Amino acid sequence: MKDVDARWPQAWVRAVLEPALLTVLATGPAHGYALAEALADAGFGRLRGGSLYPVLARLEDAGDVTTTWQEGAGGPGRRTYAITAKGRARRAQELAELTALVHVLHHWESATGDPDPDAKEEP
Repeated sequence: MKDVDARWPQAWVRAVLEPALLTVLATGPAHGYALAEALADAGFGRLRGGSLYPVLARLEDAGDVTTTWQEGAGGPGRRTYAITAKGRARRAQELAELTALVHVLHHWESATGDPDPDAKEEP
């Protein structure tokens, strides 16, 4: 797995990891390594198994994903994850909520002007 830095702060990555995983799974079933690679490619950084697999277990416990076991051809087997109808509904709702949050932040930004991060505040 590539060692890539996250584009966003880790707190943000953790906060949106569940809808991000559901979004990747909306494109088709995948095993954990492929999910971690897709998220790394999207800017989430390199996720370790200790952060990825507990989230996948929570999604499975909630009924948002299902798992199947695939025997390995000459290697170890692996678990494949697939999104359920409940997971698709959750993904749609959470993406709508995140979009609404971004709209609020943009509204505040436009109300205060285009912030210049290099500008000094006046006393």
